[in-house]
Amino acid sequence: MIMELRHLRYFVAVAEELHFGRAADRLHMAQPPLSQQIRALEDELGAQLFARTSRSVRLTPAGEAYLAEARGVLARVEEAGRLVRRVHAGEAGELVLGYMNPVMDAVLCRALAAFRAARPHVALRLRELSTPAQIEELRAGRLDLAFIRLLDAQEGAGQRRDGLATRLVAREPYVLAMPEGHRLAHLSVVPLREAGNEPLILFARASMPALHDAMLAALRSAGAEPRVAQEAPGKHASLALVAAGFGVCLVPASASDWLRRGVVLRPLAPGLPVVEMAAAWRSGAEHPAAQILLDLAAI
Repeated sequence: MIMELRHLRYFVAVAEELHFGRAADRLHMAQPPLSQQIRALEDELGAQLFARTSRSVRLTPAGEAYLAEARGVLARVEEAGRLVRRVHAGEAGELVLGYMNPVMDAVLCRALAAFRAARPHVALRLRELSTPAQIEELRAGRLDLAFIRLLDAQEGAGQRRDGLATRLVAREPYVLAMPEGHRLAHLSVVPLREAGNEPLILFARASMPALHDAMLAALRSAGAEPRVAQEAPGKHASLALVAAGFGVCLVPASASDWLRRGVVLRPLAPGLPVVEMAAAWRSGAEHPAAQILLDLAAI
């Protein structure tokens, strides 16, 4: 006989009832097959679990020891089942997220707060990565959900989105960040030509070539001759350089959440690419908790 969970359940029922007939009724089976299964279990274990007489059934010392272990095994199996059901419902487990800083500012920070309130028993692990790195990590199965910038995902074979599902979570315009007292600060809307003729603080082209080229092309189309005066690795470094007077920079409108002293933001005339951010995941590998977070984040 190959021992199965049902044999443990049979044994525990007899051990608790100390009566084969009552145990059989409890298990919704006939008494003879139950007696046969218990004897087969004893044979497999090489130990007598019950001392039987015509009038009574009692546990042997070996049976007493086995009962404690059997109950523990069944309890752990039941707990495992409850955990599986909770994970399947998105109420437990671990969720590994990738994100870019602009997505965090625009939508993810608020969605995460709502998610933690709704699903407090789901462990969150967050990793800040570029869009190409997130797509690579998704494909390798090291991320459950990625929050990317769509324009960045169009560049290069390694960033193809085949095999991935996406859903838009945010769309926002770029605005112009400039030092306080700048000549353009009095305008309610800054023309692209005026903005593009200022010394620009911009990220390195190698980090996001598609976005870099699209931004400079839009400024040229508006009649500007853009000049990159300083490269900066991210929004926070760029705003610090703006405050220090190195030039102006183009930032998503959500940068207003982190505006630093000495910097003012102004809307720009249309023409620049719109910042489109999306959640991405492996098609056919949807994580239940990820879908709940996505519903909170999506527009």
